[in-house]
Amino acid sequence: MNYENIEFQVADGVARITLNRPDKLNSFTAAMHGELADALGAVESGGARVLVVTGTGRGFCAGQDLSERRMSAGSERVDLGETIDKFYAPLVRRLRSLPLPVVVGVNGVAAGAGANLALAGDIVIAKQSASFIQPFCRLGLLPDTGGTYALPRLVGQARAMGLSLLGDKLSADKAAQWGLIWESVPDEEFEARLDTLARHFASAPTKGLAYTKRALNQSLGNTLDQQLDLERDLMRELGASEDYAEGVAAFLAKREPVFKGK
Repeated sequence: MNYENIEFQVADGVARITLNRPDKLNSFTAAMHGELADALGAVESGGARVLVVTGTGRGFCAGQDLSERRMSAGSERVDLGETIDKFYAPLVRRLRSLPLPVVVGVNGVAAGAGANLALAGDIVIAKQSASFIQPFCRLGLLPDTGGTYALPRLVGQARAMGLSLLGDKLSADKAAQWGLIWESVPDEEFEARLDTLARHFASAPTKGLAYTKRALNQSLGNTLDQQLDLERDLMRELGASEDYAEGVAAFLAKREPVFKGK
């Protein structure tokens, strides 16, 4: 596919998706969704050991491009449920189920679906100048793209309610303090930190990380007994992996492991 709304590269085990509509704060259109789906298909097909998602310009993503949904008096109403089913829900599901770490670098404002897209990542870092906003309440809507799922689990019910019902801007520093994201990074150190994380995960034991991600995600809906059984089953598989054998051998030899992600 010829990408016009995103940039996509895979090199040295690192897949990188960059939202690229800077004049519109990288807001979503149907065309961008199509390109994202295509790029994620390429990531799923293998080769990458980490996915980095970030944006160009002064914004990470401002959510849905409302100009694509402009309505006039008497016009047919947009079926937002259909939009969720077709675009936003599949995007969140694919990011959460990818068998590799997803690192999100929030380079600027993340609003609406853009904020909740970021929260679908596994490790989220942000520039100190970045911010997170849930502006749905200003449109008579609710936080979609997994927002109502992620927010109370990350920051608790009271803060999730405040963010969702007031639509106030949350700074990157406070987002990190609240546990919404992993860390807030000085602007001048952001790109270097993002690259360091990408290189780290590109040489990490990918299968073990994928199973860790799977177990943590499933724990949100499991009982203790179900989770203990899941841990047993996943550990059984990982114990037979090449990376586990390499990790033990490297530990005993007091050398750095060379993981293959298998």
